[in-house]
Amino acid sequence: MHSFNIAGQSVSSRLLIGTAMYESPRVMQDAIEASRSQIVTVSLRRQMAHSQQDDNDTFWQFLQNFKSSSGYLLPNTAGCFSAKEAIVTAQMARELFNTNWVKLEVIGDDYTLQPDPFQLVEAAKELIGQGFEVFPYCTDDLILCEKLLEVGCNILMPWGAPIGTGKGLMNPYALQLLRERFPNIPMIIDAGLGKPSHAAQAMEMGFDGVLLNTAIAKAQDSVLMAKAFSYAVEAGRNAFLAGCMQEQQKASASTPVVGKPFWHQVSDI
Repeated sequence: MHSFNIAGQSVSSRLLIGTAMYESPRVMQDAIEASRSQIVTVSLRRQMAHSQQDDNDTFWQFLQNFKSSSGYLLPNTAGCFSAKEAIVTAQMARELFNTNWVKLEVIGDDYTLQPDPFQLVEAAKELIGQGFEVFPYCTDDLILCEKLLEVGCNILMPWGAPIGTGKGLMNPYALQLLRERFPNIPMIIDAGLGKPSHAAQAMEMGFDGVLLNTAIAKAQDSVLMAKAFSYAVEAGRNAFLAGCMQEQQKASASTPVVGKPFWHQVSDI
């Protein structure tokens, strides 16, 4: 897979993966390894169903091993509903995980989990002033993305669809517009992808990567699904680099007619 630079680091995998909702820490670890991801997200508010102390110990040990093997942790501010709350959470995450990276989430609506654009920009500006590298989870709104870049964000993470819906790229027009308007800004599709084909579509459009969690964690076979997404991201990126053919209305024969023999029916008379 072709490497790319993000937040001053070079990584070979363009698939970012979450660490929540897996059946067990073992399944989570196997799925992340199968995905070949080098960046995983983790939340301070992370809670696992039926979690026990042994599970938590296993989880934290995995994170340490992941970092020591050239992986990168991307703490997030999931569950925050104000700029102040997100800023405090980011500060705690920096101390706990020893990184200035933060996936900034400031939710404005419980039902859609849509970001609050005003609180998001406010939090991003403050955190960047404090030396954070902010990965903002945002919608595909062009003006919002412009404001995030103006306050110092070097990366954009527009959603494909609301978190956990699996609907894929709901507004390809808006996403394509973003990609074309900011061609040199690293952009990662974050949230709403449900199938490997959704990831391939995003990569074919020229996005730099995808971030997902639910589609892998809640699959019947999380490890196999992680592999499928890894292959899809790689295929989509290769297709973008190769140059996908443009759609057209008129059919065009793939077999040339030049030099084709013509056979004439012989009359019975």
